[in-house]
Amino acid sequence: MVAVLLAATTLAILLPAIGEARSFASAISNGGIFVLFLVNGMRVRRSEIARGLANWRYFAPLMLFVFGAMALAGVGFASLAGTVLPPLVALGFVYLGCLPSTVQSATSYTSLAHGNVALAVVGAALVNITGVFISAPLFALLGGGGTGEIGSDVIIRIGLILILPFVIGQVVQDRVIDRVTAHRALIAWLDRAVIGMAVYVAFSGAVEQGLGAMFAPADWLVLIALVLAMLGMALAGAWGSGGALGLPRADRIAFLFAGSQKSVAIGAPLAAILFPPASAGFVIAPLLLYHLAQLVVAAPLARRLARG
Repeated sequence: MVAVLLAATTLAILLPAIGEARSFASAISNGGIFVLFLVNGMRVRRSEIARGLANWRYFAPLMLFVFGAMALAGVGFASLAGTVLPPLVALGFVYLGCLPSTVQSATSYTSLAHGNVALAVVGAALVNITGVFISAPLFALLGGGGTGEIGSDVIIRIGLILILPFVIGQVVQDRVIDRVTAHRALIAWLDRAVIGMAVYVAFSGAVEQGLGAMFAPADWLVLIALVLAMLGMALAGAWGSGGALGLPRADRIAFLFAGSQKSVAIGAPLAAILFPPASAGFVIAPLLLYHLAQLVVAAPLARRLARG
């Protein structure tokens, strides 16, 4: 995934999609997003959703942390960023805070840290499903109007491109889930391809609007520092919350990774729907850096937790 993000960003800088090419790339991206969420609906078992909802002592606090504490943290960091960085980049911290956690890496690092893997899978999956429905409205509420405003056209696009295919996938799941499960490797590449395309389209718009000229080297250092600070706060907050709830160590580890990590798999496609191409690249900049940072930090942290 790191390689895909770097490749998509580099390609957008060197060969951005502009004019008619960007419209064509956006259409391909939206088609890929539809297929991705259709497959997600097929592979997330309804029994797992029901089982996760039954464990309210874990799931309810996780939801509050991901969409409550992290969203408010995003607002706070956006205020700090707004004093130095372009407004759209600052707004990206609000967007980052409103996103769900990532399933694959949260599960992998929970396993590496000897945490409760089953709980991590179900919890992160449920947070992702919930995020499809509430991340955009929550962002609109906290981010205000302008670029983040959700009008009827955006609601329709979210419904048609994200929610409808997921619901269709759930309906046909019983007939196709075995075949979908047998092609996990292909689905992983589908994830990466769709995310890479969404990032490419977003950053092409940002490059066309003068991303390089708007950012001095010092600005990049400020952005990186703020992203790392937000990640550190997320990790400390998730670990502390798990302790305050009295969760067993294995469950606390699952809460740590499911609560602190943010999903570029939801964030990049959703940004392609929410924002015009000229704005999307600026808004997702904090998300991309956060995603890269969480992958780098999580591995040694998981190994340390595994040692007890």
